[in-house]
Amino acid sequence: MINHISIRDFAIIENTEIDFHSGLNILTGETGAGKSIVIEAVSLALGARADTAFIRSGCEKAVVQLTGDIDGEETVITREVSSSGKNLCRLNGDLVTLAQLNAYCRKLADIHGQYDHQSLLNPEYHINLVDIYHQNDIAPVKQMNAKLFSAYKDAKSKLESLLSSAAENARQRDFMAFELNEIKEAKLTEGEDAELEERIALLQNSEHIYKLLARAYEAGKESMPAAMDIMSEIQTALSDIALYTEELGSISSEFSDIFYRLDDIFRDIRNARDSIIFSQEELDEAIFRLEYINKLKHKYGNTIAEILGYAEQTAAKLQTIENIDEEKANLEFEINTLETQLTAASERLTALRKVSAEELEMKISKELSELNFADSRIKISFDALPAFTENGTDRIEFLISTNKGEPLKPLAKIASGGEMSRIMLAFKNIIADYDNIPTLIFDEIDAGISGITASIVGKKLKEIAENHQIICITHLPQIAAFGEHNYRIQKYSSENSVKTTVEALDENEKINEIARLLGGINITDITIKSAEELIAASK
Repeated sequence: MINHISIRDFAIIENTEIDFHSGLNILTGETGAGKSIVIEAVSLALGARADTAFIRSGCEKAVVQLTGDIDGEETVITREVSSSGKNLCRLNGDLVTLAQLNAYCRKLADIHGQYDHQSLLNPEYHINLVDIYHQNDIAPVKQMNAKLFSAYKDAKSKLESLLSSAAENARQRDFMAFELNEIKEAKLTEGEDAELEERIALLQNSEHIYKLLARAYEAGKESMPAAMDIMSEIQTALSDIALYTEELGSISSEFSDIFYRLDDIFRDIRNARDSIIFSQEELDEAIFRLEYINKLKHKYGNTIAEILGYAEQTAAKLQTIENIDEEKANLEFEINTLETQLTAASERLTALRKVSAEELEMKISKELSELNFADSRIKISFDALPAFTENGTDRIEFLISTNKGEPLKPLAKIASGGEMSRIMLAFKNIIADYDNIPTLIFDEIDAGISGITASIVGKKLKEIAENHQIICITHLPQIAAFGEHNYRIQKYSSENSVKTTVEALDENEKINEIARLLGGINITDITIKSAEELIAASK
C-alpha cells in the first residue's frame, strides 16, 4: 500500500505531503483545486511518463517521492523532472529505467482515471479479464500456446521463403551443375600446372638440349676411359693405406663415392640424351592443357587448389538446393504437427476460459446487483477466430442488458457514463483480488451518478477497502461520507502565483467539507445536519 507522498513544484503544488492509510482515503475539493494533479503525481511516481509541463512555473524541476509497502518491504520511489528534459527514476535510492520502475510498481497500485473505462469498451481487453480470473489454470496453457504459435509462425515463414525462392533455386541449380561438371571433367590435380610449364619449356627447347647433352656425353666418352683408369689406380692406392689411419680411411671413402657417382652421372647424361624426343603433337597438347587450366583459373580461382575448393563449395550449395523437396516436406510435417498441437492447446484454453467466464458472469452479476443494477444481465460470449494466434482462437466479448426486457448488447452500445463507472468498479473489485494489488486509486469514479446510486457506490468502495487500500477523488458528498480518512484539496491565489495544498481532516472538518459539497459556499445548520446524517448512515 501507499503510505506517504511528497510533492514539490509539481504543476500548481508548491510543496505538500500526504500520509495515506489503509482503508478508504477520500480526496475532495473545489473544481480546479488540483485534485487530479495529486493523482497525476502518484501516477508519475508509479512509472507514468514525465512531461516538463508538470514543472511548476518558475521552477527548475519537479520532485515526487512516494513511500509504500510492496511484498512486505518498504519501498521509496523518487521521480525528478527537470526543465532541461532530464528525467530521473530512483528505487530505494538506486537509479532505474522507467520500464523497470513501471514493471515494479504494477504490484503496488492500480489507477482508474476518468477515461480508463474506455478499455472496458474494447472487446480485445475482455479476454484478459477472463484469463486473469482463473489465471492459475489458464496462464500455463496460455504460455504453452504462445510458444507453439511462435514455432508455428517461424515454420510457416521458412516454408513461404522456401517456396518463393523455388524458381530462383532452379536457375541456380542449372548454373551450378554446369560449373561443377566443367571442373569435374577437367580432372585437375594440384601441381599439374607447374609440371606442364616445365614440360612445355623442355619440349620447346628439345633440339638444343639434345645437342648439349650429346656434346657432354661425347666429351666424356672420349676422355672417360683414361680418366676412369687413373681414378681406379688412385682408389686402389687409397684403399691400401686406409687401414693405417682413420683420416686416410675417410679420404678413401670419399674418393670411392666420387668415383662411383661420376660413373652414375655419365650414365644419366646418356639416358637423358636418349630420352629427348621432340614431338610437336605432344607440345601442342601440353600448351592446350595449360591454356585450359588458366581459363578455369580466370573463372574459379587463382590456383588449382582454389578451383577445387570452389567446386566443393558449389557441390554443397547444389546439395542444399537439390534437397529442397526434402526440406519442404520436413517443414510441412512440422507445420502439420504444430497445427495439431495448437488446436489441442486452443481447445484447452477455450474450455478453461468458459469455466472462468461462467464463474465470472455470476460474480459480476452479483457485483452489479449490489451497485444498483437490479435487473441487469451479463453474458460473456465466445466466437472462434479464423486463424491461430498466440492468445488462442477465442474472441471474447462482454454483453450486457441493464434493464429488464432489453436484449444483450456490447458494453459500448448500451452503457452510459455513469453505468460504465459502476461497471468498471465491479470489474476492479473482482480483478484486484486476483491481481493481489494492495492499492486501488479512483479519479472521479462518481462521474455520471448521483443520489441513491452515489451512496451505493460509496458503500461498495468502503466494502472493497476492507481488503484493499482505496484512494478516491470525488465530488459527491454521498461517497465522501464513507471515507475513513478524508483530505481537502484547496487552491490559493496571490498576485504572482497559484498554489495547491492538501490537508487531512478531523471529524469536524470532515463534516464541514461534506456540508460544503452538499450546499456550496454557504454552510448552514441544515447542510451540517445533512452531512452528519450522511456520515452516520455510512457507518
